[in-house]
Amino acid sequence: MRDLAAELAALRAQHLYRARRVVSSPQGPRLRVDGRELLAFCSNDYLGLAADPRVQAALVAGAARWGSGGGAAHLVCGHSAEHHALEEELAEFTGRPRALLFSTGYMANLGVITALAGRGDTVLQDRLNHASLLDGGLLSGARFARYAHADAGAAAARLATAGGERVLVTDGVFSMDGDLAPLPALAAACRAHGAWLVVDDAHGFGVLGREGRGSAEHFGLGVADVPVLIGTLGKAFGTSGAFVAGSEDLIEYLIQKARTYIFTTATPPAVAAATRAALAILRREDERRARLGALIAQFRAGCGQLGLTLMPSATPIQPVVVGSAERALAWSAALRERGLLVAAIRPPTVPAGSARLRVTLSAAHTEAEVARLLDALAAIAAAEVPA
Repeated sequence: MRDLAAELAALRAQHLYRARRVVSSPQGPRLRVDGRELLAFCSNDYLGLAADPRVQAALVAGAARWGSGGGAAHLVCGHSAEHHALEEELAEFTGRPRALLFSTGYMANLGVITALAGRGDTVLQDRLNHASLLDGGLLSGARFARYAHADAGAAAARLATAGGERVLVTDGVFSMDGDLAPLPALAAACRAHGAWLVVDDAHGFGVLGREGRGSAEHFGLGVADVPVLIGTLGKAFGTSGAFVAGSEDLIEYLIQKARTYIFTTATPPAVAAATRAALAILRREDERRARLGALIAQFRAGCGQLGLTLMPSATPIQPVVVGSAERALAWSAALRERGLLVAAIRPPTVPAGSARLRVTLSAAHTEAEVARLLDALAAIAAAEVPA
C-alpha cells in the first residue's frame, strides 16, 4: 500500500499542500473566512451575481414550485420545464440552434470529448487547457496530443497529419493566465482539415463580447466557426452547472452518447430558475461589464506602476507572477495579514517557477477596494517578503 502520510508530508515540505477554508458568509467581495472578514480577490463571481437578491429570490421561488431536487437523470424524469426553458434561452443567447445542460463544467467537458472521439481518432489540445479538458482527451481513448500554448500554426500542423475523427479542444480564456485562445486562426485550421473545434468558454461567457456572449462573440465567430461551445454557470452567472451549445444534430447526439449527461441526476430545477434570472440580469445590465472593465484597467495600471509582473490578460483573471511556490505562499499570507484574500497558485497547476497570486476581479468590487489591494501589494513588494 502507498504511504499516504509520507506523500502528504512531502507535499507540505514542497509548499504544495492545499488546505480548505470554511466560508461562513454569502459569496461576494467581503467574505467571512475561518471566522475573520476578508476582502476577497479570488472568486470567479465576475459579475457579482452569486448573492444578487433577484437571483436568490428566483432560487427560493423555484424551490417552492419545483422542490429541492432533480429527482432523476434528464432522460428518466428529471428534465423539468424549467431546465427546458433555460436551454432554449441559452441557445438563443449564444446564437445557436440548441443548448444542453450538464450538472458541472467538468462533466460537460468529459461528456463532449468522449462522445466525439474514440479509438482511432485524434484529440488535440492546447498545452495549458483546463484539467477537465485534458482528462476528457485521455478518457476518450483517442490519440491524444498537445500543441504549444496558443500556437495556431502548431495546431494546424498537427491537424494536417492527424488520423481518424479530429477534435481540437481549447479554453476560450485560460484560467490561470487570463489570456485568450487565438480562436479565429484555430477555427480556420479546423475548417481546412475537417476537424471539430471545441471551445470551453468557462471564463469568457458572460464577460467578453459586446453583449457578454463570450470569446466567440469577442472575435465575431458564429456556430460555423465554433461548432461546439461550452459554458459554465457557476462563474459569471453566479449559480451552478454548465451547458453545451451547437447544432440540432450535435445536441441530439450528445443526448444519446454523452455518458456524463445520460448517467447522472439533473440539477435541481430551482437552480435553473435562478440561472434564468441571472441571464436576464446579464442581458439587461451592460453596466456590470463596463464597471468590471474599468476595474481591470485600474488594477493593471497600478501593477505597472509598481513594477509587478502581470500576464497579458484583458480579462478579470489578473495573475501576479512571483516565481517560487514558497514565495507565492508568503505573499498570499502577507496579504491575508492585511485583510485580503488572494489565492497562491502553485505547481502542478502552473509550471515550476511561475507560481503566482491569481487575482480575480468582480463587478461587485469598488475602485477603493482595488486601490486597497494595490497598496497592500506595494507594501509587500517594498518589504521584500522572503522566499
